[in-house]
Amino acid sequence: MSTIKLGVIGAGANTRERHIPGLQAIAGVEVVSVANRSLVSAQKVAAAFGIPKAVANWRAVIEDSSIDAVMIGTWPYMHCPLTLAALEAGKHVLCEARLAMNLDEARQMLTAARRHPELVAQVVPAPFTLGVDRTVQRLLREGYIGRPLSIEVRAADGRFVDPTAPLSWRQDAELSGLNVMSLGIWYETVMRWLGEATHLVAKGRVFVTQRPDVATGQLHAVRVPEHIQVLADMVCGAQASFTVSSVAGLARSNEILVCGTEGTLRFADGILSGARKGDSALTPIAIPPEEVGSWRVEAEFIGAIRGEAPVRLTRFEDGLKYMAFTEAVAQSMAEGRGVAVQVG
Repeated sequence: MSTIKLGVIGAGANTRERHIPGLQAIAGVEVVSVANRSLVSAQKVAAAFGIPKAVANWRAVIEDSSIDAVMIGTWPYMHCPLTLAALEAGKHVLCEARLAMNLDEARQMLTAARRHPELVAQVVPAPFTLGVDRTVQRLLREGYIGRPLSIEVRAADGRFVDPTAPLSWRQDAELSGLNVMSLGIWYETVMRWLGEATHLVAKGRVFVTQRPDVATGQLHAVRVPEHIQVLADMVCGAQASFTVSSVAGLARSNEILVCGTEGTLRFADGILSGARKGDSALTPIAIPPEEVGSWRVEAEFIGAIRGEAPVRLTRFEDGLKYMAFTEAVAQSMAEGRGVAVQVG
């Protein structure tokens, strides 16, 4: 088995905490080069993880003929150009989520991936429900809830609004694009269980319209909502509501509630519970050992390169679908009307 040599472009928290250690733990994989926002920061990452080479520019990673695959850990504004360049250079791509800035970029990325079927193209999956996904999918197939009627998603970090906090990249549309807080993550999860949305209406609000940019000291306009609500028609026939907030003080919540004609499933803070018609209350559902899922992003990426199994979580095709949802949300907010979710 030949060694797979990998380069990293963008070494943020998730890349340092999960991707680099996960890749280095796989036999026959070497992380050989890293580029970050500056050469100094790249050198720090290289020293911390024993990576042989730190480079000043991402092109040095893409153009290195010895590198087989690239991990893209930048903010979304670089995902499309880096993916296109890496695939054109003949390198497999593992891209951090969210897939792109907008739907047009996502389409470009999927088109490029399809032009190179010999290369693996994977986007980092929504992680919150990995442990229970297989059980939920099985229960839905078996008719546990009957016909799906409603889906409610609520996500809030419990923080009060802080008008003095500096600008985060997640609040900067020039870096994050149309992505809004964790909305795309939760929608990707719902897609795994019950399919995608067909039509939606969305309303969002920015409460602090300017924040200081730490790098420049200048006030920067904030256009990414801090609180958003989306009401959607789903392909499965259910109606879904998504409420995601970063200003709901002390109201911390991470929950999906799926109700049907015969039963209810609830996922909240890592625990799956359910009830059937006639039960008096929701009770915890045990996850069979063979269905327990876990974070195995890096192993799946390398396994796909080695031809062991195709990428399952998450394919660029699925990334395109959640970017279509994200685009429709932005359009609905801007135009004040309901819009169709158009993937094609």
